[in-house]
Amino acid sequence: MNENSRIFDFLQNQLEKFPKADMINGKENGIWKNYSTAEVMGIVNNLSAGLISLGLSGNDMRVVNQDKIALISKNRPEWLMLDMACQQIGVALCPIYPTTNINELEFIFNDAGVKLVFLSGQDILDKVTSIRSRVPSLLNVYSFDEKPGADYWKKILALPNENDYIKLTTLKDGIAAEHCATIIYTSGTTGTPKGVMLSHRNIVSNVLNSVKSFPFEKNIKARSLSFLPLNHIFERMVSYIYMNSGISIYYAESLDTIPENLKEIQPNIFCTVPRLLEKVYEKIMAKGAELTGIQRKLFDWSVALGDKYDNIKPMGIGYHLQLAIANKLIFSKWREALGGNVDFIITGGAACQVRLIRIFTAAKIPIYEGYGPTENSPVISVNGQFPGGTKFGTVGPVLEGQEVRLEPDGEICVKGPSVMMGYYNKPELTAETVIDGWLHTGDIGVFEDEKYLKITDRKKELFKTSGGKYVAPQPIENRMKESPFIEQMMVIGADQKFVGALIVPSMPNLKEWMRLKGIPFTTNEDTVHNPKVLELYRELMDSFNKFFNQVEQVKRFELLPNEWTIDSGELTPTLKLKRKVIMEKYKGVINRIYN
Repeated sequence: MNENSRIFDFLQNQLEKFPKADMINGKENGIWKNYSTAEVMGIVNNLSAGLISLGLSGNDMRVVNQDKIALISKNRPEWLMLDMACQQIGVALCPIYPTTNINELEFIFNDAGVKLVFLSGQDILDKVTSIRSRVPSLLNVYSFDEKPGADYWKKILALPNENDYIKLTTLKDGIAAEHCATIIYTSGTTGTPKGVMLSHRNIVSNVLNSVKSFPFEKNIKARSLSFLPLNHIFERMVSYIYMNSGISIYYAESLDTIPENLKEIQPNIFCTVPRLLEKVYEKIMAKGAELTGIQRKLFDWSVALGDKYDNIKPMGIGYHLQLAIANKLIFSKWREALGGNVDFIITGGAACQVRLIRIFTAAKIPIYEGYGPTENSPVISVNGQFPGGTKFGTVGPVLEGQEVRLEPDGEICVKGPSVMMGYYNKPELTAETVIDGWLHTGDIGVFEDEKYLKITDRKKELFKTSGGKYVAPQPIENRMKESPFIEQMMVIGADQKFVGALIVPSMPNLKEWMRLKGIPFTTNEDTVHNPKVLELYRELMDSFNKFFNQVEQVKRFELLPNEWTIDSGELTPTLKLKRKVIMEKYKGVINRIYN
């Protein structure tokens, strides 16, 4: 077997060549617990042998004959340990978002024929318990924390005997690169969830091609902070890159503790989605707005300077001298807020505002945007850390080892070793999606300078007005969200005479504006109907509309009092808009726009 042809080979390779004292790390009772490479390997082998003693395995090449284990947990060291333990014995891991609703959970368990569930958190245990009797394949439920109603996962570590370890060696040697490593169910924004089958070859090729294309150097002193859900293939694939590159992984306790964890860990790298970068930027701008006198002038001057930054066009000595001053006086504090050690940030999952990439990169916090769907394991393209490797506003050059072509309607199609095995139990859908080896992504794009891929929209999100004109909502939303007064936005107008929008205001900024204008604030509900507030947003719409064609301009809008969240159902776990859900939920509001 070639070195690094199966995912778990990355662990063996690290142990043999650059073992670490802090390979993966998580907070336990408020204290960081470090797991060395040797410890991780010991636990993984023990867990694999324990699963064998429970009768689980699957080195049959047919996915339908592999045993399936579901994992529903926030990021923690045990997540990757179970992942590796399953891979070594040919069990297909089915990671599921903790926010998945009960009906989808039941569907996934039965569709995959899940035998065991590993979880963390009482709320998840309650959900699983409530459907357990309706999942005939389910043999047992294990919790990463000791809880009544589930077996403690460490019980499995005490099960194996000598024969189980002998069997482990045989099974491990028999796992081929073509073997299915995982089935990832998409978040189900439309219809029932689809199980994407990814083989070891799919994921390993994406890891190694990303390492070459980006590129990642081996850096055994580097640290990463992990907070994007490991259920998503992006963060999981990047974890294997960290493993391959000797970068330690520290798991944030939650999204709320990220600022504190950044200061504790002082990471060199982390991956994020644009929504979280927007939040960081909003906080920085809110603090800047509190400054007065010369400090405020310096802050505004620095931001304006960063706003002009261009990594391709020469900016001249004068500009770079000014930027050096801004970096020393203002941007150094931004870097401190991120731990003071960040070499770069990678973002994906949705389009990132170009302005954010520009300003953060000027502030010596380079942001590299990439792109790819779960079905491609996932990366198709990424802006790279090499001369000519990055163009702001694009998702970078195509990854080495892959081909990309654009259909006549602009749809991005990709061919290469990372393209999925198919959808589990859905041969017809697989045949529609992968044609002659080409994965049809459903995303629309163009090439800039014949090199950099730029996503213009989702094929399914394009809509036609009643006048027969196509409108792409994402570019309009991203441009308008550059306003400090717009927190979230969804452009609408399918089969209507004009384009409208649902807007969630940025309440902290709006409250401050109201205070300065002498307008009393009472409640969010009252605020979104206040005539003076509505006038402000009308002016905002007019100022942005000039950037768009007549047919794309937002003619009418409604302000909404509450932010869209994962918990309230309007966002996917990767913080994308669930457009159908929002359309249904705000049917009455939309009627007001068009009637």
